[in-house]
Amino acid sequence: MGIKNEEGTLRILLIGGGGREHALAWKLSQSKRVAKIFCAPGNGGTAGISAAQNLPHLQPDNFHGLLDFASKSTVNLVIAGPEAPLVAGIEQTFRTAGFRFFGPSKLAAQLEGSKTFAKDFMTRHNIPTARYRNFSNYEEARNYLAEVDYSVVLKATGIAAGKGVVIPSSTQEAQTALKEMMVDKQFGSAGDEVVIEELLEGQELSFLSFVDGYTIKSLIPAQDHKQIFENDQGPNTGGMGCYAPTPIASEKLVEDIHRTILIPTVDGIRKDRMPFKGLLFTGIMVTKDGPKTLEYNVRFGDPETQTLLPLMEGDLAEVMLACIDGYLDIIDVKCKADSCVTVVAAAGGYPGSYKKGDPITIDAKACEAKYTHVFHAGTSRTSGALETAGGRVLAATAAAPNLESALSKAYQTISKIHFEGMYYRKDIAHRALSHHSHPASNHDRQEVPLTYASAGVSIDAGTELVNRIKSLAASTRQFDTKSSIGGFGGQVDLAAAGYDQAPIISSGVDGVGTKSRLAIRMNKHDTIGIDLVAMVANDILTEGAEPLWLMDTINMHKLDVETGVSIVEGIANGCIQANCNLAGGETAELGDIIREGHYILDASCSGALRKGRRPLPWKDDMEKGDVLLGLTSSGAHSNGYSLIHKIVERSGLPFSSPAPWNPSTSVGLSLLTPTKIYVRALLPLFEKDLVKGAAHITGGGLVENIPRILPTGLKAEVEAKSWSVPEVFRWLKKEGNVEKEEMARVFNLGIGMVLVVAEGHVSEVTKILEENGEKVVRIGGLVGREEGGVGCVVQDMEVWD
Repeated sequence: MGIKNEEGTLRILLIGGGGREHALAWKLSQSKRVAKIFCAPGNGGTAGISAAQNLPHLQPDNFHGLLDFASKSTVNLVIAGPEAPLVAGIEQTFRTAGFRFFGPSKLAAQLEGSKTFAKDFMTRHNIPTARYRNFSNYEEARNYLAEVDYSVVLKATGIAAGKGVVIPSSTQEAQTALKEMMVDKQFGSAGDEVVIEELLEGQELSFLSFVDGYTIKSLIPAQDHKQIFENDQGPNTGGMGCYAPTPIASEKLVEDIHRTILIPTVDGIRKDRMPFKGLLFTGIMVTKDGPKTLEYNVRFGDPETQTLLPLMEGDLAEVMLACIDGYLDIIDVKCKADSCVTVVAAAGGYPGSYKKGDPITIDAKACEAKYTHVFHAGTSRTSGALETAGGRVLAATAAAPNLESALSKAYQTISKIHFEGMYYRKDIAHRALSHHSHPASNHDRQEVPLTYASAGVSIDAGTELVNRIKSLAASTRQFDTKSSIGGFGGQVDLAAAGYDQAPIISSGVDGVGTKSRLAIRMNKHDTIGIDLVAMVANDILTEGAEPLWLMDTINMHKLDVETGVSIVEGIANGCIQANCNLAGGETAELGDIIREGHYILDASCSGALRKGRRPLPWKDDMEKGDVLLGLTSSGAHSNGYSLIHKIVERSGLPFSSPAPWNPSTSVGLSLLTPTKIYVRALLPLFEKDLVKGAAHITGGGLVENIPRILPTGLKAEVEAKSWSVPEVFRWLKKEGNVEKEEMARVFNLGIGMVLVVAEGHVSEVTKILEENGEKVVRIGGLVGREEGGVGCVVQDMEVWD
């Protein structure tokens, strides 16, 4: 059947009804060349594609019915999704009838249809693979298992829906599995012949490659999760989740796999005279001895298809026609630089027996987030109602600029899907998330303590910079100011500048640092703006001033409107909490200066003290015996996140997994808890002159920040036993093996603001703070300091262990 090279001329018959076929129909429907897609039989998802029409009466094994429909419906492109019709020779049925067909010949399909055929093919064409033996006699196979001197994998040679592979943990388990395959016919005729091969160790990669018989072009490699349970436990399935790209797939490794495996495979197919114009799926194990071939499939993988097609750029229909007509060499096959994650929701009991016909509900907001999809696999519609109709029921897929964000979006999406007995793995992409951490062992983690400096942040360098630029700032002074570089903020007495009766203006500038990196990872941007306001507004408070207005700066690689709106929503929320106005700001696109998908946030805040009020701190009024009151924090606030990222990554714990210190939420969401804003609680104290000084506990922790408000003759003596340190800090200390002194100079440890108060005012101050919703802790007091001595000492820090 001829095809005109113009828009709207393709009428496609897509054979199959799983998640793979839904993803294919979704991608094909985006082609301007496609007019209609007939899905035989289709599923509940393909029914929702405007360009598609389900043919529930036509099953993939009904070759005569499919051909008759195609002929009567002016179909001009046929695509077979599942492997069974390909192995049975459906390509020849349509090709001899004059149809363009995307898929391999019956002979080439034996690369999937017979694992013994595939292994012999690899050996014949010198394609790297594991050692193996093929057996069609049970007794011979049983005896071989008893003698073999390496760990093995058992593979039923025929088609078993991705479940005919067993990795036994013992010789007895291997013998049992062999008997189930060959004698008990667990996988039917697929177990008539069995491959016993060497167990390869390493990480798997899945390559989906377009082939026209001469040229091979691949999408980026993906990594799937075959086993049913978390931590890769339990029996194999068709696939419980997938993600791409994978950190192990370096450019060099991909080139090596093409050179040693994929190109020789296509060359071998041609030399063996097996016509192949379709999609070749190659399973690769990356071993210490290099990449080796695990298996071939002769069709799109599932769930790899659902993961890779959202990343694929260009027209899928055009690529398929290029394979059929032999001009793939001039076609670009590219993927976006984003990440994509798929999480599969399975029926209870899968991969064993499971129920069908249970009602499915999908929240209306399931795909509200950008680049999220719900692909249907085992679903059907009865009287318009969506029901389960298979083992793997639905798949939540999400794409984002990085893996963590894509993972978070995928799990948010799957949480909006509901049916009885629904099960999904909660550790998809765990190998990728732990790849850069190199956890090695618990012993290794304890041997190498993490520090802020090891995370790339030097507090000492920051202190040196402040000391060296103080004189430069002082050289610009045109009139009296009551501040210097290195404080929490700066004060300007407008009266000294010639403005009579004007208030004293206090200003500060700050940002949120690498906490924004976590917001990007989690694709949650609506609270990071609160952190931004808190950092500057709380600093203004340390001057005794009331925050009045704020100006923000949002620098992005490329402007993303939705992300920008979410950020400003948080800033507005923070300003309301701080009783200040969002007066304006600047948003800039900085291109390659900032990584794609990332942003940098900064803000300046200005406040005022009424004429006649004394700015804080009142260093001359401070004396031995003054009390230190701590206002509790909401968590890590906005400091120490470079070290936090390093600790979490080295632990191997995904940011999407339950937080060990608070299992009701995830690691990432817990760490994104916004910084507490203390404005409404402290202003009443300032009006009554009840506070001598206020220290915002930010970068530098307790030991660096409290001394900033003290005179040279006094030091803070802090008692660590006086408050209960939040569990998140205990976990960070233990997991990162962080020294207690480092904890004290990096984190707030549960105290977000410290006040210096006279002993006689403690009760009144505590009462006012508690009435304003704050939890107050007496954490220590002021004592004498020797010349050149430290400004803060924290006692009994071992209680943090």
